[in-house]
Amino acid sequence: MNDFIKPFDQLSLNDLSKVGGKNASLGEMMQSLAPLGIAIPDGYAITADAFSEFLELNQLTPAIQQTLNQLDRQSLSNLATIGSRCRQLILQAPFPEEVEKAIRQAHSELMSHGLIHSVAVRSSATAEDSPDASFAGQHDSFLNVIGADQVIEAVRKCYASLYNDRAIKYRMDHGFADMQVRQSVGVQLMVRSDRGSAGVIFTIDPETGNKNLVYLTGSWGLGESVVQGAVNTDEFYLFKPAIEEGEQPIVYRALGNKEQMLVYAKTDGANTVWQQTPAAMRDQYILSEEDIATLGWWSLEIEKHYKMPMDIEWARDGITSKLYIVQARPETIHSHNRKTAIKEYKLLADDTPLLTGKAIGRAIVSGKVTIVHSLADASKVNAGDIIVADITNPDWNALLRKAVGIVTNKGGRTSHASIIARELGIPAVVGTLSATEKLHDGQEITVSCASGDEGQVYTGKLNWQEEEVRLDAHQYTHTKPMLILADPLKALWHAAYPSQGVGLLRMEFAISNTLQIHPMALVNYSELPDGKEKLQIAALTRHYVDKEKFFIDKLAESIGLVAAAFYPREVIVRMSDFKTNEYAKLLGGSVFEPVEENPMLGFRGASRYYHKRYKQGFALECRAVKKVREEMMLQNVKVMIPFCRTIEEATNVLAEMKKSGLARGENNLEVYVMAEIPSNILLAEKFAALFDGFSIGSNDLTQLTLGLDRDSAIVSSLFNENDEAVRFLIRNLIDVAHRKGVKVGLCGQAPSDYPEFARFLVACGIDSIAFTPDALMRGIQNIAQAESAKERLAVI
Repeated sequence: MNDFIKPFDQLSLNDLSKVGGKNASLGEMMQSLAPLGIAIPDGYAITADAFSEFLELNQLTPAIQQTLNQLDRQSLSNLATIGSRCRQLILQAPFPEEVEKAIRQAHSELMSHGLIHSVAVRSSATAEDSPDASFAGQHDSFLNVIGADQVIEAVRKCYASLYNDRAIKYRMDHGFADMQVRQSVGVQLMVRSDRGSAGVIFTIDPETGNKNLVYLTGSWGLGESVVQGAVNTDEFYLFKPAIEEGEQPIVYRALGNKEQMLVYAKTDGANTVWQQTPAAMRDQYILSEEDIATLGWWSLEIEKHYKMPMDIEWARDGITSKLYIVQARPETIHSHNRKTAIKEYKLLADDTPLLTGKAIGRAIVSGKVTIVHSLADASKVNAGDIIVADITNPDWNALLRKAVGIVTNKGGRTSHASIIARELGIPAVVGTLSATEKLHDGQEITVSCASGDEGQVYTGKLNWQEEEVRLDAHQYTHTKPMLILADPLKALWHAAYPSQGVGLLRMEFAISNTLQIHPMALVNYSELPDGKEKLQIAALTRHYVDKEKFFIDKLAESIGLVAAAFYPREVIVRMSDFKTNEYAKLLGGSVFEPVEENPMLGFRGASRYYHKRYKQGFALECRAVKKVREEMMLQNVKVMIPFCRTIEEATNVLAEMKKSGLARGENNLEVYVMAEIPSNILLAEKFAALFDGFSIGSNDLTQLTLGLDRDSAIVSSLFNENDEAVRFLIRNLIDVAHRKGVKVGLCGQAPSDYPEFARFLVACGIDSIAFTPDALMRGIQNIAQAESAKERLAVI
């Protein structure tokens, strides 16, 4: 029995050649991580020696090799026929008596105390789950298998799956000889996640490779639904240092629709069956915050043990409420791929998308639609097509290689479509819900993944521009290059850029796009007039009895995702700076906003924060920032106050912040002020005594210094940040601030567009300059050239 069976608790990574990567990893975790409290379901491995015995008894090795020798390895035109013949050779062969006896004995011992428990029977090839070749999805697994007879039949099918068409092709692509890989099989007690939930964890972000975060996703029912991409899952991002310290680690979450779930079948025949997820469950998150924190801690311990980023499968038993880790393998896409360049894409038209979903990758492509329902549609697919499907299947890998893009109805970031898109380096938009209904064969479409988290599908061939951003070619500068960001969901991509942090994070984007509700409408929710807007607010906040908490949590998560992505680099968050006409467009906003003749110069910025009309709303903003800094442990977040007209206003705003637990200096909190009004510079010494830094807002400063409306076409030619008066104020501010030991930055386009303006700022000794992402590299180049010129002058 010892040659053919190994209990998991007797295995380690040293046994990979005997039991394959999947089984060896389970054994390694049971021996090394179970003592830490990480739960792994028990089971046993049927060794690769058992597989060799099976082949030898039936003299299958020469027969299979002879069959594979007939494969047309150039066109693969007969792959389906050859694969089928190989599988039939195995499926028709009897089991060696000694192997069968060993399996029955091991299974009997696993079913101790007379209990009848279903098991998962999973392939574990000897090259599987290695750091360089995962073999994920290439071989078959079987769930809810009951009894030794069913186990033996499932093992036979696992053996046969070594010659799945996709597995044969995968071995060819990765340089494995035909008979080099042997098949072990794992038999593991099932977790009743059919009554609970299951999913996948990556210990780095699967899209960008960001190492600050753990990505957790899942759905109700058995985890196969998540792996297949058959559902649109819940998603969570966890901040690693918060996990380590036992604090609240969730920095972002998104509720998936989880339309269907895979559960145990109640009738003979199939072991599992799909069913519609009840509406109430679809509207709930699959895990409690406590369970999420537990899985986060487990995943970090697993990553530490293996000393590499990991791809982990988890399950929650709905009967016992216990959590389990059921698989762990090395992450293979980003771990060994250090990017030296990123291609930036930008659509040149502002069309309305026909479909939206989760963006995989960041490219834009166009092509003709080919709708694929099954492998029977393979002949329809031509090179350069965009494959549209309900979900994709590992059997389709060969035809997917012809595609320039993928669009699916269902699936999340860990679905097969997402994984294969990353491997092939093509964009995909998954989870669109209705792609196969709204698109048709031969239709020309454009697929864009250039807008962060959301991917779009447009009718027709649109125009776009591409620009390569070299990440390894930037020059070090004394002046800190920073980024200007608005959309939190783009932060993970932009964190890879060679910036020193975020010089301006605009809070308004998160409020208008994620929250959508005027904060005072949440403070005064019970007093809102009945009507359409109140119903919309009720729908958005349906998970919250305390409506104010909705604002705090959602804003905190938007800020938290950015801060975690860039950690430990600083992220300067500007408190809300909507004008009254913009605030009024938020749900419930018209009730609380006055109508102004000139909102640009009216009730905006600091003036709102201590005013009775808005100070309760400002308190919610402050409490959100406090949550990010203290509960999420993201103390790289700094605060910036916009449009602060007077010293009295500055004092009032700081007092309001303190009331909400955001006191300057406490917990190393730094508070900056925007220098965008001439009074900020004329009274720079007094402002410097109240704030830790200035951030020059060059647009408003130019407008107010020159006394013009920058939106007026008639006087637009006079708008010039390089004007002598503007430069005079900037130079004076930097001189005064540095005398007082206070930092100065600038946020704006001019230093990237105009090298002479960058030279001026560098000559003045500015501390940092923030650019939009598309202007960052050009801005760094201008800074470097300016610093070089400054050094040459100093030498002369």
